[in-house]
Amino acid sequence: MSFKWSNIFPIIDALKGYGKEEFKGDISAGLTVGVMLIPQGMAYAMLAGLPPIHGMYAATIPLIIYAFFGSSRQLAVGPVAMISLLTTAGVAAIAHPGTDQYIQVAVLLALVVGGIQFLMGTMRLGFLANFLSHPIISGFTSAAALIIGLSQLKHILGISVPRTHHIQELVEKIIQNAPSANLYSMAIGIAGIIIILLSKKIHRAIPAQLLAVIFGIVVVQLFDLTDMGVKIVGDIPAGLPSFHAPIIDWGQAKDLLLFGVTISIIGFMESYAVARAIQTKHRNYEVDANRELIALGLANIGAGFSQAYPVAGGFGRSAVNDKSGAQTQLASIISASLLILILLFFTPYFYYLPKAILGAIIVVAVLGLIDWREVLFLWRANKTDLSLFVITFLGTLLLGIEQGIAVGVILSLIMVILRVTRPHVAELGKVPGTIHYRNVERFPELIQQDDTLIVRFDAQLFFANVQFFKEKLFELADKKGDKLKRIIINAESINQIDSTGIHAIKEIINAFNKRGIAIVFAGVKGPVRDALKRGGVIDSIGEDKFYMCIEDAVNCLCRSPEPKESSMKDFTTQSNA
Repeated sequence: MSFKWSNIFPIIDALKGYGKEEFKGDISAGLTVGVMLIPQGMAYAMLAGLPPIHGMYAATIPLIIYAFFGSSRQLAVGPVAMISLLTTAGVAAIAHPGTDQYIQVAVLLALVVGGIQFLMGTMRLGFLANFLSHPIISGFTSAAALIIGLSQLKHILGISVPRTHHIQELVEKIIQNAPSANLYSMAIGIAGIIIILLSKKIHRAIPAQLLAVIFGIVVVQLFDLTDMGVKIVGDIPAGLPSFHAPIIDWGQAKDLLLFGVTISIIGFMESYAVARAIQTKHRNYEVDANRELIALGLANIGAGFSQAYPVAGGFGRSAVNDKSGAQTQLASIISASLLILILLFFTPYFYYLPKAILGAIIVVAVLGLIDWREVLFLWRANKTDLSLFVITFLGTLLLGIEQGIAVGVILSLIMVILRVTRPHVAELGKVPGTIHYRNVERFPELIQQDDTLIVRFDAQLFFANVQFFKEKLFELADKKGDKLKRIIINAESINQIDSTGIHAIKEIINAFNKRGIAIVFAGVKGPVRDALKRGGVIDSIGEDKFYMCIEDAVNCLCRSPEPKESSMKDFTTQSNA
């Protein structure tokens, strides 16, 4: 396979045949998203416990790096609410917010996240994200969104609330301090929320957050509201970030590892889900999970070297990027370029930006993360998944962000183990007037024979589930009672069998033979049959105990004790079927 630079830089393929129409779309989308990033970057940095300028840093170099290495042409990478919340949860455990050490640890976290994602991508581990189910992620995200929204009420109300990720503590402190709320700050915050929501209703392309920012700055300056106790952003350093390696404290890096893994996986899952959703509208390229991991990893490493904190792909910005006409990754480069111009020449204009407006921006942003529709869907579709959603949701709300993540991971692993070790087992009966067999629990009108048990096992047979298979088989046999003379194991759904499974088959055959019950097999696939051959099962019981389908097995067993014409011996040339 010949080397292609586009395998490293997907933007090369994206720019093939690039023309005026594509550039018009990219420039429109790039400027629109860039305008969104100005207030969002500052707001999300504040959510992460960092000075607003670091949110601006997170919206420059990381975007440019992703644009070169990412496979999605519309994904808008940068600071996002969920990653900002996880950042403050991880960093606040090591350093006090507002200190230089806090900033250093947040920057180090970006490097840790980038390294983990890059390694996962090079090792092609993108599939690992599948181990966190959608109900669990949705439950965690919805709870975290509530915590984020409540945590911003202190900025909107202009009150002091200790930093915490426990909702009961947040609510208690907000209620206690509500009487001392600053009415001017509250009015600005509420007005900001109304401006953003109304602007979005009019048209998604309207820079709603920027309008709220301009409103807040004008009102504060016009009425001298700083003298009335309205808190403002204040001085924002001008110029580009200093580019150097972050200070690496290996002890801190070790303490950050758990949150680094969490942010890496959740950031990737959020980004990849958004990228895939948008890519379905564009058939001219494919999103590759492992390339996305590498691109996000490099973007976060870039964040670590440019005084930023961890980044990911944002749903809202990506949707706006796509709706505004983005055709290639060049749109992200244009967005980052606009931010660089702001950093170089326009930061003094944000001096009077009220923190209430930044709080309003975050509150509106996280409203979309509370997934009430998922609850209604799960109520109709799957009560087990609904219980996973509720447990993760309550665990995150009541125990905290860190514990909520742990609850979600543990629940995911438990569900994987349960579904692997306790797969579906069905007793089958014949559909009247046909040669087809179905689950007797679903179709009570099926024809069953008192002396015959037909069982289907819907999974590979291996060490983790052989005991369950044996227990279910003996349980179903005991229900048949003394009339049972033969058992047909329909193996159509068994794709693999290991040595433990082979030993289990031998034990089952011996146990039922002692009870005078014959064991035969139907629909055994080639690889499984080969394994049974190597394990000595076929030589032990004979190839005449293996049938192509259930109907053949039933007919031959009823007609003759030693069926020949439909046995597997007649189909040895199809051993790899």
